[in-house]
Amino acid sequence: MPPAYKRLDKDQCVFLFVDHQTGLIQLVRDFEPTEFRTNVLGLVKTASYFGAPAVLTTSFDTGPNGPIVKEMVDELPNAPLIRRPGQINAMDNDDFANAVKATGKKQVIISGVLTEVCVAFPALTLIEQGYDVFAVTDASGTFKDHTREAAHKRMAQAGVQLLNWAAVAAELQRDWRRDIEGFGKIWTDHIPGYWCLMQSHLNSSGESGKQ
Repeated sequence: MPPAYKRLDKDQCVFLFVDHQTGLIQLVRDFEPTEFRTNVLGLVKTASYFGAPAVLTTSFDTGPNGPIVKEMVDELPNAPLIRRPGQINAMDNDDFANAVKATGKKQVIISGVLTEVCVAFPALTLIEQGYDVFAVTDASGTFKDHTREAAHKRMAQAGVQLLNWAAVAAELQRDWRRDIEGFGKIWTDHIPGYWCLMQSHLNSSGESGKQ
């Protein structure tokens, strides 16, 4: 039998943002800074757009890891922010693990810094606990391409699905006709070049004045 297509469902998922902190993000070298910021905020806007539950967490944010990125909290004001005092694997923190469980969702969309630690460790734990886990590759960052690839292989071998933030958004949306302008706005703001496509659509539909 072919493997089942575990399709993301906007009513069944929770977004986990792990350790997107001002100190740790300075260690990200597998993406250019502006590109990484665009990707992370694209995923944050996706969570907000679909009204899916989200959980934010930081690791030792009183130390050099620094506070969480402000734009994330601003965009997701209702998401709990779990400030872990020291646990490296977020799932080792009872408050975080309980916050994930409390959502009642079995599809977990996870991103974070660093990929091989802050994403991989909780992702592997969640797989072990029976969740379907989707790691967002371009909203997670690390030191080098080769460390990222090793983390991806480790997670994939355990059953974690790997995809980028635009694929997450598209799979949740299912059909452009649900909301062309609203959904398109996320892509316009966070996918380079997509603003031209949206301008073409708005011009052809006589809605260019609404931009």
